Amino acid sequence: MQQLQGMDSSFVAMESPNSPMHIGNLLIYNPETAPGGFVRFKDILEFFRSRLQLSKTMRQRLVRVPFDLDYPYWIEDPDFDLEYHLRHVALPKPGDWRQLCIQTARIHARPLDLNRPPWEFTVVEGLDNVPGYPPGCFAFVTKVHHAAIDGMSGIDLMEAIHTLAPHAPPPNKPDDWKPEKIPGPMELLGKSYINGLINPLKQAKVAAQAVPGVANAIKGLITSEFKVTSDYVPPRTRFNKSISSHRVVEGQRFPLKDFKAIRALAPDLNTKVNDVALAIIGGALHKYLTAKNDLPKATMTAMAPISVRSSDEKSDMGNQVSAMIAPLGTHISDPAERLAFVFGRTSNSKAMTNAIGARTMTEVSKVNPLLYMALGAQLFGRISIAHKLAMPFNTVVTNVPGPPIPIYSAGAKMESMALSLICLTDGLGLAHVVQSYCDEAYISFTACRDIMPDPEFYSQCLKDSFDEMLTAAKAVEVVAAKAPPAKPKRKQAGSKTVTNRSATAKKTTSKAAARKSAAKPTTSKARKGSPAKRKPAKASAKRIAEESK
Repeated sequence: MQQLQGMDSSFVAMESPNSPMHIGNLLIYNPETAPGGFVRFKDILEFFRSRLQLSKTMRQRLVRVPFDLDYPYWIEDPDFDLEYHLRHVALPKPGDWRQLCIQTARIHARPLDLNRPPWEFTVVEGLDNVPGYPPGCFAFVTKVHHAAIDGMSGIDLMEAIHTLAPHAPPPNKPDDWKPEKIPGPMELLGKSYINGLINPLKQAKVAAQAVPGVANAIKGLITSEFKVTSDYVPPRTRFNKSISSHRVVEGQRFPLKDFKAIRALAPDLNTKVNDVALAIIGGALHKYLTAKNDLPKATMTAMAPISVRSSDEKSDMGNQVSAMIAPLGTHISDPAERLAFVFGRTSNSKAMTNAIGARTMTEVSKVNPLLYMALGAQLFGRISIAHKLAMPFNTVVTNVPGPPIPIYSAGAKMESMALSLICLTDGLGLAHVVQSYCDEAYISFTACRDIMPDPEFYSQCLKDSFDEMLTAAKAVEVVAAKAPPAKPKRKQAGSKTVTNRSATAKKTTSKAAARKSAAKPTTSKARKGSPAKRKPAKASAKRIAEESK
């Protein structure tokens, strides 16, 4: 048995029919690389069965403590059935992209059975008319509960069910997995009683660890290392209200090199790909809400998760993430100005997060009592507080780097990570995932269907925002290429070339002082209008005294 952490438990507490707390992907595969050029469903079953030992997630289920008096536990499921977790469907003809998105949204909207290992993979066939993919491709729609994985540990799950070559053999080490007995209510209540006695000590320890971070934050505010401005206060938008159980999913894919090229819009700033993604989403929201006559005057904000998972925690279950608030510049139409704005605000947010300590923020969540979290989540949903209270952010933008090389499942090559799926809650009706795979980048979103009934239009807004920023970046590069080369620095006799601005400024000031000194009358003859003779630059004091007599 292994007990969940605080953040993992919060995803269990927030689970409801309208807010299933799982994340996932829509992955598209080409079977041409598989033996015989095709993949049967039973081939996928056998492939997964041969690799179960590589993932902790796939055979562990949750056991909740009665009345949610303590965090749940992971146990090795004694009733594990692989065929329950792998499903198989096919799209009706014509099998196009819109049908695939609708089917993916329907699968994603259904909650997982938390009495079994919390994951499902659905194989989807019939993708013959999806643009950009050869006929015969199939897809995985994946669902894994957020209590089990975050973005980075999800990558490790992907590694367990993929290989680096189409004909890679199964693992050669023995599978020593053993099921566990499901603990009874009295055993779980006994453990919760002991944990209740120990928890105040844990809280005191975490509070002591947080003191330096709070001190650093106060110091940073005093020394202006970062600022707290109104840009971090989100406006009310149509996306921040209670949600339904219905979902829509959509997204766009772009060449990764073009994604990176947009950084040329801010040549003097050290912008990252994440800044570009935030600015693209900010532009898309600007276009979408302008078309709806619903654009707020203040910038919208996003919660951007930050992984604090260390290298030795790579394969651990659960979440090791903190977060920062990132203003999106939705009030700015100019792409270059928006990117500079996003960079400035995210740099400020990173400084704030670093001062407090992202890991410290994660540790604090581990000592929050689950009972209060569960009651708060139920109260939040039942009385529709999301309609009345301001949310701390308007949307979510999470960045998850994918494999930089092709990977294979059951011999079939993954063509793309077409969509990434994310959970929603009351007050958060729109969330984004930015992901990469090989030489492509993807921006996908999940939304409540009642809040966003036109996902195709918002997807087009994402593409238009990207195209607008890329065009502006290329224009900046053209202007820079046509600019005349810088003139070579002039040298003074017997001196080195001036190579910095301060030296140039000093030289200019000295020349100005010399001109002023030359213009000043130094003799009575000069004061009467006669032209003053130019003095040598280094006249002796004796000579000056003689001339002034």
